[in-house]
Amino acid sequence: MSEAIRLQALSAFLKSQRSRLSPESVGLPTGGRRRTPGLRREEVAQLADVSTTWYTWLEQGRSIQVSHSVLDSIASALRLTVDERKYLFSLAMEHYSTLPVPEPETFRLPPSLQKIMQELRYCPTLISDRRCFIVGWNEAATQIFMNFEQIPFEHRNIISLLFDRKELRRLAVNWEDLVSGFLSIFRGYFGRYVDDEWYNLFLDDMMNRHPDFQPLWKQSSVNSAPDVWIEFRHSKAGKMLFDLTSLQVQGDSDLRCSIYTPAPETATERKLMQLLERSNVF
Repeated sequence: MSEAIRLQALSAFLKSQRSRLSPESVGLPTGGRRRTPGLRREEVAQLADVSTTWYTWLEQGRSIQVSHSVLDSIASALRLTVDERKYLFSLAMEHYSTLPVPEPETFRLPPSLQKIMQELRYCPTLISDRRCFIVGWNEAATQIFMNFEQIPFEHRNIISLLFDRKELRRLAVNWEDLVSGFLSIFRGYFGRYVDDEWYNLFLDDMMNRHPDFQPLWKQSSVNSAPDVWIEFRHSKAGKMLFDLTSLQVQGDSDLRCSIYTPAPETATERKLMQLLERSNVF
């Protein structure tokens, strides 16, 4: 990622976080009518105990020196979460990561992870890499979503599939919630691997091909492990309710496990069992 793009991303993030806070939420007087929602720049500077000019330059995306302590003060002023703080520091202090992306031709899931997916037979499970490409799945995921084996790796990106495939848009009743969950994960990767030009090329491609992508991307938060409740309308099983939990897999490959757990006290698990039985899996 170029210096200009990194600073632009930092600027957009600071503005979006500032707009989400009200003076009342941080203990400041309202100060009369406001033309735009959120805090003013001078109010953030006041809360962070920095000069308004310096904070303005930072939010404008100028190339200025920043320190850990000052960024920590800004993060506190903006009420950032742990994941949002990491994102801020990654963009502002250029802590680039050089962790390589697994090559699809040679990459193999660890046997332990394959075993875990098999044991989660009634929980559709996907394994993805740091670019959100699907590198593993169980049979339950195939029954609910699609046969990923038939999709070439270069087209097997979770985010692009959610926008490209009409059957996935029809499947998820609260499709935007599902997309927002994965975008919050993707934004965390985007900040962590700011030296990887692939992310910027991917975002440009998505914005050019899907007009509804840009507003969702701009509104997305930063969350490494969002919990999302999803309602599916499956073509064969009908209404199905899942809790989506995203887990970071420990290790050098930076993999993520997305588990769709059937909602308790619903018929979802029974319906999933019937789908698997019809496919002669068990």
